[in-house]
Amino acid sequence: MTTTSGSSIISGLGAGSGVDFIKLASDISAASFAAQRDQITARQTALTAQVSAAAQLRSGLTDLSAALGERLRTGDLAPKGELANPAIAKVSVPAGLSPRGSFSLEVTQLARSQTLLSRPLASSSALVGAGTLSLRFGTISGSSFSPDAARAAIDITVTDTDTLATLAAKINSASGGAVSAYVATGTGGAQLVMKGKDGAANGFQIEATGAGGGAVAGDLEYFGWSAATGATQLQASARDAAFTLDGVAMTSASNRVTGLPGGFSLDLTATNTGAPTTLTFGTSTAAITSVMEDFVTALNDIVGQINDLAAPVGGELGNDPGARELRRDLAGLAARVVMPGAAGNDPRTLGDLGLALNRDGTFKLDTARLNRALDTAPDAVAAMFTTGPTGVFATFDRFARENSLTTDPSSLGGSLKRYEMQQAANEKRLARIAEQQEALRLRLTGEFTASERRVSAAQSTLTFLRQQVDMWSNSDR
Repeated sequence: MTTTSGSSIISGLGAGSGVDFIKLASDISAASFAAQRDQITARQTALTAQVSAAAQLRSGLTDLSAALGERLRTGDLAPKGELANPAIAKVSVPAGLSPRGSFSLEVTQLARSQTLLSRPLASSSALVGAGTLSLRFGTISGSSFSPDAARAAIDITVTDTDTLATLAAKINSASGGAVSAYVATGTGGAQLVMKGKDGAANGFQIEATGAGGGAVAGDLEYFGWSAATGATQLQASARDAAFTLDGVAMTSASNRVTGLPGGFSLDLTATNTGAPTTLTFGTSTAAITSVMEDFVTALNDIVGQINDLAAPVGGELGNDPGARELRRDLAGLAARVVMPGAAGNDPRTLGDLGLALNRDGTFKLDTARLNRALDTAPDAVAAMFTTGPTGVFATFDRFARENSLTTDPSSLGGSLKRYEMQQAANEKRLARIAEQQEALRLRLTGEFTASERRVSAAQSTLTFLRQQVDMWSNSDR
């Protein structure tokens, strides 16, 4: 119990009346607001249950939408290409794209980079000589070099303290990755190994200007190289990848080929000259059936939650407009148009994919109708399972978002927002009641303290009078 100035005074006066006015003030103030406080507390308990129930239903919708999108992006329905000879390339498809059909692929040449060896020195710590080393880029064909006028030469300043190892480091730093260099020590001594980037246009020559000693060890000119004079140092020439797709000849500066029909990409890994392989983008009917089965199961889980949480008697959301709206929307889900631009007899609704409603509001999968759609229009069905603006995922994602809108008071999201706002308002009311109760307790304590003073004064007066009467009585004897 909190000690106040009033309680201190009462204690000092000896609590003359014998009544615990501090406890009495606290009990009276608590009792005065008990009904209001209990009513609000009970409402808060109910609101907490309603918030939890609405959040559970909303989470069920958003989780199902996310899981469906994940299966389309990276799961069993993600678009995949199959190569009859998988050693030739790896196929990848960006999210949201769905290539169709088959292609003939023949790879006659893989892209590669130029690899150049320097003349040897005794060790990696041998001095290379001062001067300037220049890297010039272009195309090398046999002994000829065609410089790339659009690319400036890279000039590297070399000092008289630079070694083979520090020269490699300077090449790496100055070229910014255009040429990578390292030192390898073999039976012939230490050599600088230099590699460019893939692609015919990334060939390079080295111009070296030394101190004038000539192309001998210890002078920087020793590291100069041109296609016309140093064929033995060239270990591999830079070249483009070459392949044909459906007979159309194509080249690529790297083995990563993008911008192909339908948006797919290839990572070329081997050649198959004279033996074209087939690349196929097909429809996995088994995967579509599996997704629809799982979709129906997940929808029935949500229906079961609604039946429990929005039951007319005992349900936390028994009279909730958002729960009612969700139930109505679910009842019309099978009829929702998934593909507004579907042609002719192609499937256009979830019902065309076999989604059907039972009399009790649960869902079932009409496998006969789904199989009929897969047999008669496999490409049209496959097009319904993409992450684009139309299709099964886009339709259900909009469905989940519509029911989660906090700006729509008739949606589940609107109900959740309303309950949370009511909770916040009740918290403020409880805080005000606590302030009012404390103010009443302090006021009553002050009043009881004043009463106790008066009682104590009266008792003192009475004691004095008794003493006087006793004195008068004794003097008369």
